[in-house]
This record gives sequence, C-alpha cells and structure tokens, in this order.
Amino acid sequence: MIIRQIEVGNFSIFSYLVADEQTREGLFIDPSDDHDLLLQEARAHDLTIKYIVNTHSHIDHTMGNREMARRTGAKIVIHEADAAGLLETPPDILNMFGAEEPPPADIFVSDGDLIRVGNVALKVIHTPGHTPGGMCLYIDGMVFTGDTLFVDSVGRTDFPGGSYADLEHSIRTKLYTLPGDTVVLPGHNYGMRPTSTIQQERSTNSVVRG
Repeated sequence: MIIRQIEVGNFSIFSYLVADEQTREGLFIDPSDDHDLLLQEARAHDLTIKYIVNTHSHIDHTMGNREMARRTGAKIVIHEADAAGLLETPPDILNMFGAEEPPPADIFVSDGDLIRVGNVALKVIHTPGHTPGGMCLYIDGMVFTGDTLFVDSVGRTDFPGGSYADLEHSIRTKLYTLPGDTVVLPGHNYGMRPTSTIQQERSTNSVVRG
C-alpha cells in the first residue's frame, strides 16, 4: 500500500495519496491545490487515479475537484449529507479563495461504506459536526480525519451546518473508540507535528479529551 501525506496550497491543507501497489490504482483525499505536485507523485508510482474523495464540502478542501477530475478522469466521492453543500459555496467565498465552484459529486457514500482502489479499502466513518456530512476514512491502523480531529485540536463548528455537540459526539463515539495506536492523519497541518495517534488525542487533545 502507498500512502503519501502532502501539504498543499496556502491554508496548510494535507492532501493524501492512497494506492494499491499491486494494481496501481489510487485515489486522492482532498486534493485542493498544487495539482502538478500531486500528479507528479502519482506518476512517480505509475498510478491510475480512480477517485477524488472529499472529507467534507468546504471549498478549501474541494476547490481542486474540477481541475483534478479533468486531468485524471477520476470520480468525485463525498458523503451524501454534504452533496448539496458541495454546490452551495457563496460567491464571495469562492472569490476569497480564488476558486471556481466544484462540479457535482459522482458517488455518494454513507457510514460503513468501503471505497476501494485495487486491494485497498477505506471504510467511511460518518463524523458530523464540522459539516453535516463530514467523514473520516479508516484503513489498517490509520484514520484520515479531515477537519473533524486535528493534532491537539478539532474542527471549528461556527460555519453553517456546524454543531459542536455533534462534533464532540462524533469524536468520542466514532474516533476515540478506535484502537489507541491508530495513526491520526488530519486535514490540516495545524499541530506541533503532522500526525498523532488516537491514544495521544484521547489523553492530551486541548478541546475534546477522552
């Protein structure tokens, strides 16, 4: 299995490349910016990119969807509860990010679904709170947490559709119940280090401590 954490753009966003070494099929999680850099990494491993997976619908994570889909032919995947939000970014926010509105998603997923590339399967964990359709992706002792759980922090909940009560419930019941040695791979490089573990966050997270 190939996993690469790549910081892109001007907003400390972590995009991820996940692929199966045998079949050379892969996907990108939140490939919002620096497309040449991301595609260079995919080419270095001779990969065919099947999916663009959005952990949620906010424009800082989805503004690369249109260009990346055009350049790879990949299908866009998002949780069904964020499908509408993907198409509802206000014009002033699009202007602020210098972005164009993403196209509609091709595939809608829900809690427990598997997103497969070759022999690699990412399990969808629905974690509402940051957005109604926020989701994390679990595989082999790792969890991609988007803007639900950061290193020593959590996603903000003051945007439309956000709920701190929902976010805290998601973290406590969906993430903090994972094995303690599960590696946390967040959606932004906001912490003192780029990754953490579930046990570390349960013990020391400054917002939601388990």
